[in-house]
Formats: sequence, structure tokens, C-alpha cells
Amino acid sequence: MPVKGKLITLEGIDGSGKSTIARSIASYPDFSDFVFTREPTGSWIGEAVNRAIHSDTDHLAELFLFAADHAEHISKLILPSLESGRHVISDRYSASRYAYQGMTLQGRFKDPLQWIQDIHKGWTVVPDLTILFDIDPLIAVARCGIRGDRTKFEKVGFLEGVRNNYLRLAEENPSSFVVIDASRNIGEIESDILRIIASHL
Repeated sequence: MPVKGKLITLEGIDGSGKSTIARSIASYPDFSDFVFTREPTGSWIGEAVNRAIHSDTDHLAELFLFAADHAEHISKLILPSLESGRHVISDRYSASRYAYQGMTLQGRFKDPLQWIQDIHKGWTVVPDLTILFDIDPLIAVARCGIRGDRTKFEKVGFLEGVRNNYLRLAEENPSSFVVIDASRNIGEIESDILRIIASHL
């Protein structure tokens, strides 16, 4: 069945504000027929992902848990929604995996970001638009009160690497990525997001 809807993903490091924006625009009447979702999902696989994040699970095993959750997400929600003509907005999607697991797997592969992208080829649904909430990790950490030591994903040095991975993805995919300055106030960011989404539909 041909895909009729558009897939829009919101990406960025922890504390970038993307989840706040997703919740806000989901309440707008103009978005009432959109499907709002996120990764990791609320499925049992997504719960396993969250358990792995907060444990000492091997990073490669963790990656494949993320990938399994992604595959289930596509099969059960993303594709059916798109095929029915509904637009989908996902808070985190495949780029989060490329950026974050591209850091956790440093040293195990020559180019882990590319390696992770390669294992997704042929089955993932490529977003029509990815909006990257770009922000300095120091600002992001201060904004959300993260101490920098709660999980392996919430350390400033680690987030700097994740941010660099995101910016690399945006540079390599200029036709589908839009980078916004997420250090501004929430109202300005929300206005930008609404304009960007409207221009791509």
C-alpha cells in the first residue's frame, strides 16, 4: 500500500526541549488528526529498552533492543498510520539511535554511527522531515536540572559527542534535516516548529 502521510521526527539531546514542544503542539486543533508517538515506545520491548538504559547492559545488546523496539513501532503504528494518510510526529526516532548508540559503541567499530545506519537500511521508514533541536549540552543540563551523573546518557562530555553526531547527520542529509536553535525561549521555538511543519506538508 502506498504511503500517503508524512513522518516528522523531533530530535535532540536530553534537555533540548523537544518533548515539551511535542506535548504542546499535540494539543492544537490543527494537529488533532496527527499521530503523536515517541521512542522508546510504551511496549514491552520499549520497557526492556528503558531497563537497559538504567543498567550496565552491554552497549551492543542495548542497540539491538532499541532496534527491536523501532521495528515493532514501525510495524504496529508508523506504517499503518502513514498508509491511512495520517501524518506522524515522533519524539525521537532512528536518528536518536544513530547519535546516542554511535557514542556508546565508540571503540567497537571504526565508524559506529555509519555502522548503525547500515543495519537499518532496507526496513526502517526514513522520515520526510527531521527537526533537530540543537543546544549546547551545558545549557541543556542546566535547564533540566540533570546533575550529569544519573545515567550514562546524561553526562556533559557524552552529550557533546551525541550533539556532534546529530550535526553530522544534519550535514549529511540537508534535504531532510532542519536545525533550530533550542537555547531560545519556548515560545520562539514553538513558533519555528509550527512554521517548519506547515511548510513541509
